[in-house]
Amino acid sequence: MASLNKVMIIGNLGTDPEMRYAPSGNPVTTFRIATTRSFPTSEGERKQETEWFTVVAWNKLAESCNQFLNKGKKVYVEGRLRTRSWEGQDGQKRSKVEIVAQTVLFLDRAGTPPPPEEDLEVGKPGEDLKVDNLPF
Repeated sequence: MASLNKVMIIGNLGTDPEMRYAPSGNPVTTFRIATTRSFPTSEGERKQETEWFTVVAWNKLAESCNQFLNKGKKVYVEGRLRTRSWEGQDGQKRSKVEIVAQTVLFLDRAGTPPPPEEDLEVGKPGEDLKVDNLPF
C-alpha cells in the first residue's frame, strides 16, 4: 500500500526567517508560522485557537524565504512532516515535528498596487492572441 506525507498550511510568520549553512554548505532557513482557527463555544462565544509550526526550507527556496519573508507576512507552505530527536544538555530526550517545505508562496503583496484594468485586457473576442499582446 502506498503512503503519503503531505502538509499544506496558510498562516502568518511569527518570527523573521533565520538562514544558516549546513556542514555541506547548503543554505537552510527556518521560520515559525501561526495558524488561527475561530469557532463558537457551547456558550455561544467565539473562541480562537492558534497552532504554531516550524518550517525548514533548503537551498534556493531557503535563500528566497530569507530574502523575501519577514515577521507578520502571510504565506502558504506545502511540504512534508519530519520528526527530529536529540538529547538535551540535561540528558532528557527531546523531539520536534517540523515541516520540510517543498513550496512556499508569498501571499502578501504589500506595496504592490493592482494593475490598471485596461492592462488586464489581452484582446477583443475573436482576435487571435499574439505573444506580444500578453500582459506578462
